[in-house]
Amino acid sequence: MAGPFSRVHKEGKRQMHPAKGEKHWIIPDGYIPPTSSGSLTSHESICVLNVSSEEALLNLTIFFEDREPMEDILVVVPPRRTKHIRTSTLNKGGTPIPVGVPYAIEVRSDIPVIVQYSRLDATQAENALMSVVAYPIK
Repeated sequence: MAGPFSRVHKEGKRQMHPAKGEKHWIIPDGYIPPTSSGSLTSHESICVLNVSSEEALLNLTIFFEDREPMEDILVVVPPRRTKHIRTSTLNKGGTPIPVGVPYAIEVRSDIPVIVQYSRLDATQAENALMSVVAYPIK
């Protein structure tokens, strides 16, 4: 159903929304804090915005300092939606990203998307929130 600001073509069909952003993104600083204090849990999220009329298929690779990468973690972002992917929920073959270990994230998409990275560090009473746009590879 079209919203009040949707444009309709002359034929009465709903307008297709083009993809925006990039297909390849890098997040070099990943780290899931192993502890939390207070009522909030430390966590990280990869926030993906898909403004297009088609779904985006993401392929994530997690790189580590001392072990082989976790490759081909697939995530779907529906059309015209945002998806907040908690890194603690990502796994490959049932193996999650380990807590307390530095890592980096490569995000590849079959269509252009916009990627942001956020971390809530609740390891002490004074919480810290960091949020940055990922680095686009053109």
